[in-house]
Amino acid sequence: MPENIKEKVENFKRWLEVEKGYSANTVESYLRDINEFLSFSLPPVISTVDVRMVRAWVYSLRGKNKSSSVARKLSALRTFFRFMVREKMIPLDPVSTISMPRQDKYMPVFLTVDEVFALLEAPTAADSFADRDRAMLEILYSTGIRVAELAALNLGQLDFQSGMVKVVGKGNRERMVPVGRPALEALEVYFKQRDSLIIDRISRGHDPERDAVFLNGRGSRLTTRSIERLVKMYARRSGIAARVTPHALRHSFATHLLEMGADLRAVQELLGHVSLSTTQRYTHLNVDHLTEVYDRTHPKAKMEKS
Repeated sequence: MPENIKEKVENFKRWLEVEKGYSANTVESYLRDINEFLSFSLPPVISTVDVRMVRAWVYSLRGKNKSSSVARKLSALRTFFRFMVREKMIPLDPVSTISMPRQDKYMPVFLTVDEVFALLEAPTAADSFADRDRAMLEILYSTGIRVAELAALNLGQLDFQSGMVKVVGKGNRERMVPVGRPALEALEVYFKQRDSLIIDRISRGHDPERDAVFLNGRGSRLTTRSIERLVKMYARRSGIAARVTPHALRHSFATHLLEMGADLRAVQELLGHVSLSTTQRYTHLNVDHLTEVYDRTHPKAKMEKS
């Protein structure tokens, strides 16, 4: 990649990190998509990128990527070139006239209440870190936080007295989320194991992460990948057929709140969504519940059978 372009990509990276406050994972995702485009188009300087190059790249992605993936990549490119124009590094935005691809209809996975309870009970005494894993699952379902937010959780963000957790979400936006009593109790049990782990690691000459809530066996912060792997393992053990991820627990959290009558805007606040439309798309009531509400409340639903 020419030095001229490398420098501008580095400027964009710093803007994402400093001005936007994006997480390392988000910044990496942006740069990966932008570098993919630059590797495809091979412009000598950034100002030579035009709409034809962008269209050719988008066309090359179709058939090999889901429309949601193409839309994400194009969105990253759009953000990059808008930054270039705003900083007067280029005169025109070559992405401004490119339309986003039509999105595939997506029905997120969510669990029934019985399935969630079975998942929460899946860790057993036979598991080396059963207390940690049970607390992890309880927190995911009790708060609806994202897997990255869970992995980044520090002890100072937990307030056992008020039963709240301060969550640092996308763009470093903070929100306060209630934590249910079962999750707090599971954390208290796990902290005994956590304290023993830290003492053991120190006695062996290691320096464990003392701030992180969830630790692995080496005393390091549990990664998002490890959390995803554990959730899938316990889901299989519970006999849950659906493809279960931490995100499925987040969606289950929101869906169950709505089924119990929670206000949509309250759910938006708990999930940390900036736009209500995101919450409307993310949360939905299942058909059985809608039918139950209809049968119970609609005047014409209770007509006697002939």
